[in-house]
Amino acid sequence: MTKRRLISFDWAMKKLLRSKANFAILEGFLSELLKEGIHILEILESESNKIDHYDKFNRVDLKVKNTAGEIIIIEVQYEHEFDYLQRILYGTSKVITEHLKEKDPYADIVKVISVNILYFDLGHGDDYIYHGTTSFKGLHNNDQLQLSDKQQHLYQQQEIHQIFPEYYLIKITNFNDIAKNTLDEWIYFLKNEEIKEEFKAQGLTQAKRELDILKLPEPERAAYERYQDDLHYQASMVESSYTIGTIDGRKEGIELGIEQGIEQGIEQGLEQGLEQGKKEIAINLLNVLDVQTISAKTGLTEAEVIALKEEVKKRS
Repeated sequence: MTKRRLISFDWAMKKLLRSKANFAILEGFLSELLKEGIHILEILESESNKIDHYDKFNRVDLKVKNTAGEIIIIEVQYEHEFDYLQRILYGTSKVITEHLKEKDPYADIVKVISVNILYFDLGHGDDYIYHGTTSFKGLHNNDQLQLSDKQQHLYQQQEIHQIFPEYYLIKITNFNDIAKNTLDEWIYFLKNEEIKEEFKAQGLTQAKRELDILKLPEPERAAYERYQDDLHYQASMVESSYTIGTIDGRKEGIELGIEQGIEQGIEQGLEQGLEQGKKEIAINLLNVLDVQTISAKTGLTEAEVIALKEEVKKRS
């Protein structure tokens, strides 16, 4: 049976999922990831939410409401960058400052959850989903710092990590295509742009219906195909640059090694020649001067002069 092609998630976020009619798709994905019911209030439009996929701040910002009635910001990011850890730190910091008015108290700082869908290898790790939070551990007693009762009332949170930004890193290429749970079903779709008949995860049924590439109008389908080609081109350019850089680096290293080898050889030759010259002078002086005087005039140690004297005796 021929697989039905589905629109990639990053393109869908830019073009289709911004409509309230399709919020259920995003809500399903986020609910499966965060393990709580997520309700999207709106798609935020701000400096950190630009459509152009070439822009360094490109991401989709979502203001969502969880089951506890909290308002949080979720950033769904899709980029090919190797300084990505600094990038997401900058992104969450920017969202925090954008949503804190000048006279607001720090207690009003918005909670930020950064969800990152990565199609490149970031860091060193075999898992395909990583979750990062902030905690404070005692250096002497090894205890975890906790919120006081008053702070819990002020922040309406029980734990310190609930105040600070959280990060989800989804390393798509590490996923082995075996869906063991409903979140894995979403990861399978993100990797393969396919939703199997037996998948039951929240949002996937509507995603399968709404993200069918065959439903796109011809101009939009052509634009989507160009976008996919552009992604392949960018990936090829990165690979080519890496390969060329590696080859050039090896060539330069070999040439530098040869040059350094020649210089080192000349230097060693001069040193060895000078040392041999000292020894020859010392041998010529053995019959006319004492060991101490020969040592002083040639720079050889007295032990070296004595060794030469013994060597000459053996030869004769």
